[in-house]
Order: sequence, then structure tokens, then C-alpha cells
Amino acid sequence: MQWERLLSLKRQGDTNKRLRAEQDESRLGFEVDYDRIIFSSAFRSLQDKTQVIPLSKTDFVHTRLTHSLEVAVVGRSLGRQVGKQILEKYPHLSEVHGYKMNDFGAIVAAAALAHDIGNPPFGHSGEKSIGDYFKNGGGKRFEAELTDKEYQDLCTFEGNANGFKILTESRPGADGGLRLSYATLGTFMKYPKESLPHKPTKHIADKKYGFFQDDKASFQDVAEELGLIQTRSGKDISYARHPLTFLVEAADDICYTIIDFEDGINLGLIPEEYALEYLIKLVPHINRSKYSTLTDKAARVGYLRALAIGTLIDEAVAIFMKNEEAILEGVFDKALLDKSKYEAQINDILKISISNIYESDEVISKEIAGYEILNTLLSARCNAITATPTHYDKLVLKLFKTRADGDYTLYQELLEICNQVSVMTDSKSVKIFEQLQGMNING
Repeated sequence: MQWERLLSLKRQGDTNKRLRAEQDESRLGFEVDYDRIIFSSAFRSLQDKTQVIPLSKTDFVHTRLTHSLEVAVVGRSLGRQVGKQILEKYPHLSEVHGYKMNDFGAIVAAAALAHDIGNPPFGHSGEKSIGDYFKNGGGKRFEAELTDKEYQDLCTFEGNANGFKILTESRPGADGGLRLSYATLGTFMKYPKESLPHKPTKHIADKKYGFFQDDKASFQDVAEELGLIQTRSGKDISYARHPLTFLVEAADDICYTIIDFEDGINLGLIPEEYALEYLIKLVPHINRSKYSTLTDKAARVGYLRALAIGTLIDEAVAIFMKNEEAILEGVFDKALLDKSKYEAQINDILKISISNIYESDEVISKEIAGYEILNTLLSARCNAITATPTHYDKLVLKLFKTRADGDYTLYQELLEICNQVSVMTDSKSVKIFEQLQGMNING
């Protein structure tokens, strides 16, 4: 892969080539991507979607929105540091094409900002709930009418693929979706493959999938413009990752490892002494006199968190640059932090977070409720797919504000249903569940 192509400013529908050297520095294309994501309704919905604890009422807990903003900040730092070194290594990118260090930061920040935009309510439990409805629940009746890959899209519903749809799908008044630059879209695509074959290798890019069958043409258009390497030939589409995707992944890994741990301490689910015991291992140098003057627990933990994040940013940049050529060749097969000298310390923190936070009674009970809520929503909406809808079916369609009738296949209709459910906030899904159950007659 070549950086000149990987940094493409092209947007869906463009007829003329966009050159970096001709960009307005006060309104740079990559920075416009960030703005468009921020102002999108799908991004706003993240303010009421689960990051750690569903439907939490405390000020301490991060939502998907605050998490995404923090990942974008870390991603920007990673991108800028890598960009500086890339331009030093390949000076023609700057001298001939006009690229700057901040371009890399802007691309990674925008992709990081959007990285969770396709996730349904109730976190990863929500993804599993949607998939389980089609694999084992009422949605299984559609299997015979779908291709294997179409059915797999539903059975292993993937927030990353749904995010690509949200960012790129044309809707009334929005041709090309948000019309982001292809560089940002490519960086967003964490798993540049279709849903089948399922986990064909242990390569990090094969862990999940990144686009639905309905969006295959859009995906291939982006991949070909960027010059991504095709990793499988024949009928199964799979490409190597955009190199900057590794930085988005690292930013996400850093944030959920350290900040979820911080949330757990502030909520009292993890003892404060664990902060000093575990985070100190990620901090080469600490000003103990400053630390001892911090009388507030949140301030003490926040101080250690900031230092730990700084350490991991420097570490991820060093690993990326050490393996940059392998990454460009598409043969680097792990997440950056899986190669880190701090891998053991990171895993220790994650183990505590899993046992004390993710598997706590509060989280489990709310995830179970979320599972039932989404199953009920999907059942009601899918049951309304009939040639002779009942009066109840018609009411459900109005409740879901279903799009106008069109020439849609069954598969496209089912994808639209999944999208309708996935863009709901946690609270919105609870409200509609209560309405369907006759528990909320006031609207």
C-alpha cells in the first residue's frame, strides 16, 4: 500500500480529484469529516448508550459518547505523532503532495470519533441480542429466503458494519450519507471483510466483519480508491487494513482499558489501592509529592490515568513505526498493544475490570433486561412484515416510524429493522418496549 493513495480526500460522488496541496487550510477536508460526524444524529444518540453500565444514573460513568470523544483525543495524538515520523521517512508526501502531520491526526480522530456509531443499545450485549434473534429466535424463519452471507450478516450482527452503513448509505436529503473522505472511511474499517467466511484466520482483521452485503459496492469503491491489498481471491471479499486503522484500535484499547478501570474505582467496584498498584506499573516516573497532595480520590485516580495513557500512546507509536513496512504490506496481524512490553500489565487491569465491573450483578442484570427488550422490539417489528398486516402491525409500523414503501428486498427490509433498533438510545428502546407491553400509555 502507498501513503499517497491511503490519504485520499475523495468523497462519494466526486467527479474531480481532490488534491491536498489545493486544500483550504482553514477548512481542511479531513477536519470536515470530524465536524460532520459530531453533528450527525447517530453520533448524538451515543450520549444515552451503554459504555460500562447500562442506564447508569451516576455522573462518574462514561457513555458511548464520552468514550468516543476520549478515543478521538487519544487517536489524534497517535495520528500526529505517527504522521510526523511518516513525513520524515517519506518527505515527498509533504514536499510534493502537501500533506502535514496534523492530517494524520485529523483522519485518525474522525475515524475514532465514529468507531462506535453503529453499536446498538446495551453495548455488546445488544449486538448479541440482535444476532441471537435471527439465529435462534423468531428471525430464524427468514433463513430459507436469504443467501448464506445475508443470513450471516443478521446472525452475527456487527456494529462495525452497521457503522459503515450509517456513514455511507444515501437517505433522503443525504446522498452518500455523511460523505466522509475515503481516507477516514478506510481508517474506520476495522475489519475489511464480509461476514463469511467466519474468522478464517487468526489475523486481527479477520476477527469480525466490516460491511453488510447491501453495502458491498460502497466498501469496494473505498478499498480500491485507497489501494488496499486484497487478501483473498475469488468470491469472498477481504482486504488488508488501512494502516491508520491500527491507531484507531490502539486508541480504543487504551481508553477502555484505563478509563473503564477508572470508572470502576470511582464507582466503588474496584478498591482505590488497586489504582496505585496496577496503574503505577504503566507510569515510569511519578511525582509522589504531587500525588500525595491530591486529597480527592477521583483526582488521584485521574492523575494516574493521565500518566498511564501517555505511556501507552508513546508505546503504540513506537510499535507502529517499528512495523510500518509490514503494516503497509498487510502482513502485520496483531493489534499494536498485543506487541507491547506492557501487555502483561494491561491484561492484569482487564482481568480486574472483567471480574469487578463487566461481570458485576448490576451490569449482568441490566444486560439481561436489555436482551429481552431488544428481542421484543425485533419480534414486534419483524412480525409486521406481512402481505396482509393486521391493525396491530400497522400501529407498530407507525411506532417505529418506518420509512415509506419502496422496492426493497426482504434482506434490505430486515437490515433496516436492525438499523432502526440499533440507532435507538438505551432509554428510547426501554420506552418503546414499555409501549409494546402496554406499560407506558402516556407516550
